[in-house]
Amino acid sequence: MQAKFIINLGEKAQVPIVAFSATSPSLTSLQIPYFFQAAQNSSSQVKAISAIVQAYGWREVVPIYTNNEYGQGMIPFLIDALQEVDARVPYRSVIPPLASNDQIGEELYKLMTMQTRVFIMHLPIDLGSRLFTKAKEIGMMSEGYVWIMTSGMTNSIRSIESSVRDSMQGVLGLKTYVPKTIELENFTLRWKTKFYQDNPNILDVELNVKGLWAYDAASALARAVEKAGTTNFGFEYTTGSSNLTDLATMGVSLNGPKLRQALLDTRFTGLAGEFSLPNGQLQSSTFQIINVNGNGERGVAFWTPKYGLMRELNSTNTSMYSISRRNLGPIIWPGDSSSIPKGWEIPTNGKKLRVGVPVKDGFFQFVKVEHDASTNTTKVTGYSIDIFKAVMEALPYNVDYELIPFAKPNGESAGTYNDLVYQVYLGNFDALAADTAIVANRTNYIDFTLPYTESGVTMVVPIKDNERKNAWVFLKPLTWDLWIASGVFFVFIGFVVWVLEHRINEEFRGPPSHEIGTILWYSFSTMVFAQKETLFSNLARFVVIVWVFVVLILTQSYTASLTSLLTVQQLQPTITDVNQLIKNGEYVGYQEGSYVLELLEEMNFDPTKLRTYKSTEECDELLSKGSANGGIAAAFDDVPFMKVLLSQYCSKYTMIQSIYKNDGLGFVFPKGSPFVSDVSWAILNVTEGEKMKEIEKAWFGDQSNCSSSNTQVSSGSLSLESFWGLFLIAGIASLSALIISFSMFLYKERRQIWINFDSKNSIWRRICHALRIFDNKDLSSHTFRNKPLKDSGDIDNVQGIGTCNASTNTCCLTSPISCSVHTKPKFTSLEDSGTPSREYFIPKPHEQTFLSIEDNEQTGHPNPFQGVQDPKK
Repeated sequence: MQAKFIINLGEKAQVPIVAFSATSPSLTSLQIPYFFQAAQNSSSQVKAISAIVQAYGWREVVPIYTNNEYGQGMIPFLIDALQEVDARVPYRSVIPPLASNDQIGEELYKLMTMQTRVFIMHLPIDLGSRLFTKAKEIGMMSEGYVWIMTSGMTNSIRSIESSVRDSMQGVLGLKTYVPKTIELENFTLRWKTKFYQDNPNILDVELNVKGLWAYDAASALARAVEKAGTTNFGFEYTTGSSNLTDLATMGVSLNGPKLRQALLDTRFTGLAGEFSLPNGQLQSSTFQIINVNGNGERGVAFWTPKYGLMRELNSTNTSMYSISRRNLGPIIWPGDSSSIPKGWEIPTNGKKLRVGVPVKDGFFQFVKVEHDASTNTTKVTGYSIDIFKAVMEALPYNVDYELIPFAKPNGESAGTYNDLVYQVYLGNFDALAADTAIVANRTNYIDFTLPYTESGVTMVVPIKDNERKNAWVFLKPLTWDLWIASGVFFVFIGFVVWVLEHRINEEFRGPPSHEIGTILWYSFSTMVFAQKETLFSNLARFVVIVWVFVVLILTQSYTASLTSLLTVQQLQPTITDVNQLIKNGEYVGYQEGSYVLELLEEMNFDPTKLRTYKSTEECDELLSKGSANGGIAAAFDDVPFMKVLLSQYCSKYTMIQSIYKNDGLGFVFPKGSPFVSDVSWAILNVTEGEKMKEIEKAWFGDQSNCSSSNTQVSSGSLSLESFWGLFLIAGIASLSALIISFSMFLYKERRQIWINFDSKNSIWRRICHALRIFDNKDLSSHTFRNKPLKDSGDIDNVQGIGTCNASTNTCCLTSPISCSVHTKPKFTSLEDSGTPSREYFIPKPHEQTFLSIEDNEQTGHPNPFQGVQDPKK
């Protein structure tokens, strides 16, 4: 206050005012150009204090200061710095400058009743000394407390009496760091010598940093005077009054502006370090963090504006700002403890923690409040209550609490869950032990612990048996594409087998209708492995082996799927899409008092289509009625509540989907409460252990059977995607067999197809000729090789025998062979080729056909007509 008065005089007279002991930031805020603060501004240490608080994770801090310019000037800067590191200031302790010991004790007792145990003391040295003495007396310098002194008291700690220092054991303090130099040592020696000469009765005195600032300020002023000159130190007066006490007649210095500029330009290394006054303010310097221990103090760390906390000032390991606790040395805390205080304790005012619980009309598995009128006692039980009790027991310290129902005098609920949460914000409850959903808008007023249940809002709808058991149920196991593919392949495999067996197997020959029937019969008979036809071709046998493997897998899969359709209950939800409910205008339900109402309104549900339920029984009744009969089509609620419903009615309802994501259910504490982190840690320990399983089983029973019975059985039809690999294998095997068989046929009958046929004929005629040859029996096959020729039917192209000429060994065949290709008979002799003499031709209809068959001894083929004497025979 004195400094502010003098500063105003300096502004009027334009005379520089240099202050080496006034450290309040409020003086700098005056922005008077002729004021120079040659002492370190007390606001420069707030970042160092917040770094210590952040390093140890303290969440709440109480500042203790005096209500004058010295005390109040720094507090706004301190509050801002603490908020930046998420530390709250729940209370501000103000000590009057002339407070008595009783007043100090009364304020300290008030602090003892609070949770916070971290105190930042910003008091003058005389007032601070009395406060520490009183704190020691009432037990506030014991284990668990944290005291941090600002530099105003720490810089003069060596001048404090030893009895007071005994009361300050374990206190932390911020001290302006003064580098040790030869100049400082020489000056200190000269100063002590002079001081002892003037004060021989005062021993063991130390020069603190304020004395160094004073010396540096005087040196700076001397330098500025030398630079500005010693001439023209007069004043210019505006009035002729000679009254020296009249401030209104104060003159203006003629040399003041020049001297001010010289001070701004002064820079040198002083006793306290680098000295410069840009903008009239001594620049911030390094602070040393000390720990009061024994008769002195011990340095534990340094703090700089650039690097933050540092164990060693000249360390090269730091390249960025640090708030790591590892950069702080070992500290002896109050109570001679080496354990880091957690920063808060349960209040010692005898009050228990007031824990609010909701009064519910249903879902008593979570919270149930029962009042015994005979004993006038209230009993609170439930899943949430048991978890809360287990969590409190898991804390490393004892917590006394009482469960208080949120109810009216008549025992009814006093409001919704939002109302209950708001009571914590108002301070009527210290916590909530309830099934409270963690929702974002509620965190604006309170803090949630970690969740202790699953998260999300889900929809529950009735389930119905899928009515597939009808006359055509046997078609359901396979999809239409698989049915079609199977039918096509049955016919295709039958055709392939017929092609491979037709020339060598009598059972695959005959009229067209007979052969088509054989193809279909043989192929489809493989389903039951009832085929009776004997296969002679190895290629056909290979194809059938592959196909039988495919049919085996296909029939077994069909049997399993059909069995499932006929025997297992096909449970399907009645509704699967929320948008369908909105589109159809269905009625839906939600738990009374729940925040789900706001959620449904945001999803554009018609408010007139919303119905409430209070219990699982009421919800079951609404769902059973249905939307058209005064009930609901679906129920919306948090997952834990819906699981309770399903545990009781698992055969009737099913959970469809999560329509809203939240963090589950948690416990509630006031904003910034130190309980949050500890309780969250305890929740993790409880939920990960066996205790959680025991609580769930006690309140919800064994839900495994219900979960299995409520499983939505969906034995869908088998599709082609599951079997296309098998069909691919069968197709490749069949095509390969056809290609091999066709190649062998072309090679064996190459002369008859290509050489002995007129090249002038068209491709179609050649194909027709080849097909007619293919339609013949392969007499060279082992199935016909040793078989005697019994009748003329053994030669396919001979249908009748006319006259034979015994002399030429030829026969006249009078029955025609029909063909779509009409041409004149053309005979080709094969006698020169060294093969049996046969005459092949394409006859016209109604023309005689002659076949010359000779017994060629060279080829070894016998003449079947050898020995026949009668041409008619």
